[in-house]
Amino acid sequence: MSDTISQDEFFMQRAIELAGRAEAEGEVPVGAVAVLHGEVIGEGWNRSIGQHDATAHAEIMALRQAGQVLANYRLLDVVLYVTLEPCPMCAAAMVHSRIGRVVYGAPDPKTGAAGSVMNLLSYTGVNHHVAFQGGMLEAACRQQLQAFFKRRRDEKKALKQAARQAAQLGNDSEQ
Repeated sequence: MSDTISQDEFFMQRAIELAGRAEAEGEVPVGAVAVLHGEVIGEGWNRSIGQHDATAHAEIMALRQAGQVLANYRLLDVVLYVTLEPCPMCAAAMVHSRIGRVVYGAPDPKTGAAGSVMNLLSYTGVNHHVAFQGGMLEAACRQQLQAFFKRRRDEKKALKQAARQAAQLGNDSEQ
């Protein structure tokens, strides 16, 4: 069991690194790693903004790469590590690709589809159920996301304040 936990932590740390790449590109920092028998076969990070593609989530990017590596969309026995609980789109892709297991870091109370809002990974009406585990390196995953959104809010606040100051200077010069 300790080997599984250390392997899970190792690959989740890699997902956190990939989330950093997303953040560096101005994307929401989510990273994902697809692993088969201890080997990475796919990696992804959020790229929806840069690629102008609503489906370019970290999980989808990793699943696409894994499918290319295996030359098959069926990803039996693959474990997907992702820093944020999958959304409904990503969870459905996991079911459709028939991955074996997903391990995620932080829960997503707004769109989580692995139990937070809904559970599509083991929904009784689908033909494949994906085992899942949440909370792997949760604090680090959550902190990365919270820091990103705090920085974004602070930047918006600074822009609004600068706009108000510019408008005030314009009004002062007119008088």
